[in-house]
Amino acid sequence: MARTSAVKRETKETKIDAQITLEGSGKGYISTGIPFFDHMLTLFTVHGFFDLQLRAEGDLGVDFHHTVEDTGLVLGQLISDALGNRKGICRYGEGAVPMDEAFSRVNVDLSNRPFLIYNLPQTIRSSGQFDAYLAKEFFRAFSVQGGMNLHINSYYGENEHHILESIFKALGRALNTACTIDGRISGILSSKGIL
Repeated sequence: MARTSAVKRETKETKIDAQITLEGSGKGYISTGIPFFDHMLTLFTVHGFFDLQLRAEGDLGVDFHHTVEDTGLVLGQLISDALGNRKGICRYGEGAVPMDEAFSRVNVDLSNRPFLIYNLPQTIRSSGQFDAYLAKEFFRAFSVQGGMNLHINSYYGENEHHILESIFKALGRALNTACTIDGRISGILSSKGIL
């Protein structure tokens, strides 16, 4: 049975409607009004083999912050809701992805203990309206609402586009593994018996 979830979030700053299927094929429709962010979320979807529909409208005339952060909140909630009680999941996942001169590794623990580690190379040269520091706001919100320990380490790279692309692809791969049901796990993968 496919694990799915749908979330709607509306505030004075954003309006977001989204749904996900964890056992997907990497297909999606993503529209946030921020083309580069759409590109990154598409990479996450494709390389995580999720089916994601996400439409966001935000106060982009102010800046991108509210839309990016609230999208992280919604996507994290989607993942958490789709996982349900988290029984049988592998819980841990890792993705390591090169993108031209950049290389990033992402580790995930779906432990219900949110924490974000975000290390970037100091050699980033390019910058745009959507930059690596705005991306951090997305990852923080995503990890909190998703109940995940999320470690993002981009070891080297110069082009910010390549660095972020390697991160979002690696996140998709890591999360796909962590969400996978393992038939050897009869309950919760924890010595405590609960996450």
